Amino acid sequence: MRIPLIAASMLLPFILQGCKSAGEKDQARPNIIFIMSDDHAYQAISAYSDQLIRTPGIDRIAGEGMLFTNACVTNSICAPSRAVILTGKHSHINGKIDNRF
Repeated sequence: MRIPLIAASMLLPFILQGCKSAGEKDQARPNIIFIMSDDHAYQAISAYSDQLIRTPGIDRIAGEGMLFTNACVTNSICAPSRAVILTGKHSHINGKIDNRF
């Protein structure tokens, strides 16, 4: 009697893990589009200003989603800037301080 009880108590968490009430619904995860480009002024995207070129696709995404208007960088050259974004660590910690391979 004791062994089946122990076996049942060990299997119960695995059985109940798949149980979910019918009313519960998984929350939709947000879609995130990250657009990064190097060496351009804010006028290069028309969502910020109509002075240089038109970018209707990006304008639509900015209108329906989020448009960032304030940003700062810890290192303003290409590879270190990308390394900061990819690692989440400052350049002096991630080790990428220049554009050399």
